[in-house]
Amino acid sequence: MRTHIAFPFRLDRRGRTARAGHHEHLADLVEQVLFTSPGERVMRPDFGCGLLDLVFAPNSPELAATVELSVHAALQRWLGDLVEVDALEVTAEDEVVRVRLRYLVRATGEHRDEIFEGRRA
Repeated sequence: MRTHIAFPFRLDRRGRTARAGHHEHLADLVEQVLFTSPGERVMRPDFGCGLLDLVFAPNSPELAATVELSVHAALQRWLGDLVEVDALEVTAEDEVVRVRLRYLVRATGEHRDEIFEGRRA
């Protein structure tokens, strides 16, 4: 069984690099795509989806639909070989962006439900 480095990078209680199982690693990858703004990564300037910019945008049904489409496209582009998005809901309340995501793990055929929250600093 493969293990992965946990995200964010940290040490475990033994002082070693913390590890994550397959499902935790996938959730970590999704979180990185969701909360990385395009232009933030030096060697991959188009990585991410700019979701945290939603916090300061005026709420409207059109904006919500646009954001969901861009989030879905980013997940498909960067993680499409690992997961298949079944359902996606993005909401913004005050300074918090919440993403409810249901996806299929391609390696196991298992469906996962996750909630990701991000705050604009």
